[in-house]
Amino acid sequence: MITAFYASVLGLIYIKLSKNIIRLRQKYKVSLGHNNHPDLEQAIRTHANFSEFVPIGLILLACLEINKIHFIVVFALGGLFFAGRVLHIKSFLQDDIDVPLRIKGMQFTFWSIILMSGMNLFSILVSFI
Repeated sequence: MITAFYASVLGLIYIKLSKNIIRLRQKYKVSLGHNNHPDLEQAIRTHANFSEFVPIGLILLACLEINKIHFIVVFALGGLFFAGRVLHIKSFLQDDIDVPLRIKGMQFTFWSIILMSGMNLFSILVSFI
C-alpha cells in the first residue's frame, strides 16, 4: 500500500513533467531533441533524471514492504525518496537552476536509495539466520 501511494503520486508528477516537454515542443515546433532551446533542454533533462531514478526507488520500496519492514520505516524512506525527487525537480523548474537545491535533492535521493538497499540486504541476511 505504501509503495502504491508513492508510485501513484510520482506517476502524476511524471505526467506533469511530460506535459512540460510537450508544451515547449509545441511552442518551438521541435519534434526531436531540443534544437538549442535551453528551457526545452532543461525540461527534457528534468524528465529524464526523474525517469532514471524513480524506478529503482520504487522497486526498493516495494522490496521493503515485501520483506515486512515496519510500515513507519517504509513510509519514512519513501518520504525521503519522494522529497529528494521533488527538490530536484524544483531546482530545475526555475529559469536558472538552483544548484544548492539540486544537490539537496540528489543527496536525499541517494541516501534513500542507500538506506533502502541496505535495509533490504540486512533483511535478506537476517532471514538466513
